[in-house]
Amino acid sequence: MLFHLFKQKEVVELEKPNYRPFAPLIPDEMIQRAERLGAALLADGMIGMGIPFEGCMDAQISPVHDSMRIVGTAYTVSTASGDNLPIHLAIYSGKEGYVLIIDGKGHADHPYLGELMTSATKAVGLKGIVLDGLVRDKQALIELGLPVFAKGFMPRGPIKKEPGEINTAISCGGVTVHPGDLIVGDADGVVVVPRDRIEAVIEASEKKLDYEEKRKITIAEYEKKRKQGMDPGELAPQWVKDKSTEFGL
Repeated sequence: MLFHLFKQKEVVELEKPNYRPFAPLIPDEMIQRAERLGAALLADGMIGMGIPFEGCMDAQISPVHDSMRIVGTAYTVSTASGDNLPIHLAIYSGKEGYVLIIDGKGHADHPYLGELMTSATKAVGLKGIVLDGLVRDKQALIELGLPVFAKGFMPRGPIKKEPGEINTAISCGGVTVHPGDLIVGDADGVVVVPRDRIEAVIEASEKKLDYEEKRKITIAEYEKKRKQGMDPGELAPQWVKDKSTEFGL
């Protein structure tokens, strides 16, 4: 892979076996459909598909602010021990539309990044950051508004030592991530949809969304009738009644 480092108008190209090419961006239509769904519905869509943990990353990986949402194509980095040199290299080679997914091995003695690196990530057009590790500069990250998901915060500085790997298969938050996978994160956490399963998962998730929208209407009508002193009828869905019968309840 030719790896590009941008410095003013000069482009430096590095060829390294552990720096792989970008996977193609996920088509806009799929991104837009995923944006309607969110992490929870996509996780529901993966039930029964044999995808470990329904694609859900460790619950500790959460947004810096609950309002942050991210949907995009995975761009991966592997590093360890608080070393953020590979992250710097990845940021300055970044492309619009990708989400930076960092396997920091859950390192808890140093943060990997803060305000400056997040500002640079935003400047190059990356859609956000998901990190199996710590960050710092919490208030500044909130003000920047770029979605950042991490395991927590620490004010200590990072180190810079090894080149790491870029655009290789990684494990982030206990889930395998390949370059090009679909990444969706919100206040519930982060899910990873394998690229070859995206359409099937979105279709299953959209069916679940339709079910939930109908249930919301049923629940609202039940509550309205109850408050008006009318007979609200049956609220439990059919599957609950079926299970009650199965267990003789």
